[in-house]
Amino acid sequence: MAATTSDELVQPVAIPLRDVLPWAIFGGLLMFMMIYFVSAEQGALSIFSGSYIHEFVHDGRHLLAFPCH
Repeated sequence: MAATTSDELVQPVAIPLRDVLPWAIFGGLLMFMMIYFVSAEQGALSIFSGSYIHEFVHDGRHLLAFPCH
């Protein structure tokens, strides 16, 4: 079995900012929505009535040290 080597240098491909920016904004919005639902979706800042969201993320609140009771 012969070992093959390549003398060519592999250069990384630059990704233009205009291609990355929409995905970065989308990811940032998703992150902020998740932080809102885990941390503030109860009480006076509540968007949805009832306690469905609170109960769904209840263990995550305790894991991330957010008070909820």
